[in-house]
Amino acid sequence: MASQVLGLEEESGPNPGDSELAVNPFDGLPFSSRYYELLEQRRSLPIWAARFIFLEHLESSPSGVVLVSGEPGSGKSTQIPQWCAEFVLARGFQKGRVTVTQPYPLAALSLALQVADEMDLTLGHEVGYSIPQEDCTGPDTLLRFCWDRLLLQEVASTRGTGAWGVLVLDEAQERSVASDLLQGLLRDARLGNLPGDPRVVVVTDPALEPKLQAFWGNPPVVHVLGETGRCSTPVYRDTVPTDRVEAACQAVLELCRKEAPGDVLVYLPSEEEISLCCESLSRDGGSLVNQGPPPRVLPLHPGCGQAVQAVYEDIESGARKVVVTHWLADFSFSLPSIRHVIDSGLELRSVYSPQIRAESQVLRPISKCQAEARRLRATGILPGSCLCLYPKSFLEREAPPLPQPRVCEENLSPLILLLKRRQIAEPGECHFLDWPAPEALMQALEDLDYLAALDDNGDLSDLGVILSEFPLAPDLAKALLASCEFDCVDEMLTLAAMLTAAPGFTRPPLCAEEAALRRALEHVDGDHSSLIQVYEAFIQSGADKAWCQARGLNWAALCQAHKLRGELLELMQRIELPLSQPAFGSEQNRRDLQKALVSGYFLK
Repeated sequence: MASQVLGLEEESGPNPGDSELAVNPFDGLPFSSRYYELLEQRRSLPIWAARFIFLEHLESSPSGVVLVSGEPGSGKSTQIPQWCAEFVLARGFQKGRVTVTQPYPLAALSLALQVADEMDLTLGHEVGYSIPQEDCTGPDTLLRFCWDRLLLQEVASTRGTGAWGVLVLDEAQERSVASDLLQGLLRDARLGNLPGDPRVVVVTDPALEPKLQAFWGNPPVVHVLGETGRCSTPVYRDTVPTDRVEAACQAVLELCRKEAPGDVLVYLPSEEEISLCCESLSRDGGSLVNQGPPPRVLPLHPGCGQAVQAVYEDIESGARKVVVTHWLADFSFSLPSIRHVIDSGLELRSVYSPQIRAESQVLRPISKCQAEARRLRATGILPGSCLCLYPKSFLEREAPPLPQPRVCEENLSPLILLLKRRQIAEPGECHFLDWPAPEALMQALEDLDYLAALDDNGDLSDLGVILSEFPLAPDLAKALLASCEFDCVDEMLTLAAMLTAAPGFTRPPLCAEEAALRRALEHVDGDHSSLIQVYEAFIQSGADKAWCQARGLNWAALCQAHKLRGELLELMQRIELPLSQPAFGSEQNRRDLQKALVSGYFLK
């Protein structure tokens, strides 16, 4: 069997001492010295002991499904994709290639970079990634990391499995809408009845394992033991601090004064608090002159873009890294150098209410599963610490056992639109790990009907088909299409990109000068026109990073909006929709823009 061949081959080599001219089977080139260095690190990961049994299950699973259950930091996200690539290689690429989904685009990008390095391959050739506004793949790509929502859109546009032979659904415990729906579609499709003998690997935290086993009909399970080392005991505060940012900063500075070895990971609820914490630590870190070089403070959130890779880089000066993040790093972004965790115990999430047809920002306790994952970040050979900025009773009394399924908290209109495009007439025909509320499904169907996306039979109308092509919420896509009628396409493209990309404003102004510069970007007509004005000023500045910093703007988010705008423009040209010349600022354009917005958002 393929797994037996691969298992024996890897256990016996390659090793630098006896196989100097060993050739990489994926590109035919000799392995570099760095490959052997990283191979030794890979072999020390907890998951490495499960390699052979995983390949056995992948080969012989009757249902074609394998469940992998393990704690964060065990190496699941980097090693499972590589073993699947070896499995496909043994099949001679005859039955598709490997696609790995991630619940966050930033995680897909980061893992692609890391795995390409470990496999000694070129990113964009044999290993690639697909995220919004960036497709770094080619005809030779064997292993692709992908945002799960992009893959869902691909599956909705095709019948069968698409171009993959092995699909790895990573971080299933995050319960993203796309991940849950992909599992429902694949279970209903019955892999054994699909051409090409496809395989599905579902990777999860142990807390969700029983539910996934029942959902998939008891497939074979690979259990991964946690990292062996000193397990930190959480230290709880007596009360919840009134100023979380200040409390977290003081805890970091105290660690630095104690000269406790290792890097620090700080969890705060929101991007705004992350930015404020980074600013404060960068300002106050210079006072630690007697404790060596000041710490290097790094934010980690969706707006960071490719700059996120800095959290993995070694610092030559020996300075401590302080990574400030939120729920994004609960299960993703395992950082081996972390020895100290500071946890606020809260998360800020957008929750949609079908009753009022609006999203609201909800500050709430994290789940017990998330709290345990955060504590395990401080596990290692060296002693670590986990400081919880809340009482122990707070977690026991208010925290749910598992993260809330996003399908129960998001607007389901985009989901229903994809299901209709997949020609599933009723949402009830698709199985969910957790069913959304019936009123949420009905409201989503009503909204699509009001937007004229459905015909009299409840199927997609011609307009609905066009709406499903856009990587936008249905109401925003409808406003963009309406702009063709009202001759304000240029402005609506900008607004759609700015509303969809990460927020351009991540924190309040820090000083009077910055506040004045930001006020100069405000428009008298309100937030929508202000967003357009910010974008145009950003482009006129030449997308200058210093210009953004002086105004407290998120440079990476504005760059993302620029890419998305180009993608939307290209899509409209491909569909042959009419465009219009820029006219922002004129009275006629102001009225036309309002009409286009009302065409999509008249239910709000």
